[in-house]
Amino acid sequence: MRIEIVPLIAAVLVGLIGLGLIFDAWTPDEIIVKHERRRRIRVERDRAGEGAIGLGVLCMAAAFAGRDTWRYSVIAVIAGTVLVLFGAIKNSRYFGAVVSNRGPLRRRPEDAPAPIAEKPRDTKPPTSS
Repeated sequence: MRIEIVPLIAAVLVGLIGLGLIFDAWTPDEIIVKHERRRRIRVERDRAGEGAIGLGVLCMAAAFAGRDTWRYSVIAVIAGTVLVLFGAIKNSRYFGAVVSNRGPLRRRPEDAPAPIAEKPRDTKPPTSS
C-alpha cells in the first residue's frame, strides 16, 4: 500500500462521519427512540446547527481527498471551519448540557445513615386460634 492512499482512506472515514451527522440532523428522533426514558427533559439540539457541522465535516473530507493537488482545498478547509464553528455556536446550550449537567446522583452523601431495611412481610394468612 502506498502512503498516498492514507489521505483517501481518511477522507472516506471523515466523509462517513459527516454523512451520519447530516442524516441524524434531518431524520426525526422517533425513528430510533420511540419514547423518552428520562425523568427530566433533555435540552433540544439545533438541527440546523448539527447539519452545518455535518457539512463542515464533509468539506474537511473533500480537502483530505483533494490533497495538495486540488485548487480549492484551502477554500474547502476555510468553509468547513466556518460551518463547524457556526454549528457549534448554534448548539452551545446542548453541548454545555451534555458536558456539565449530569443531573442529581443517586448516591447517598457520605455522612448520611444507611436506609433502614423494611421488615419482610408475612405472606401467610393470619390463623385464628
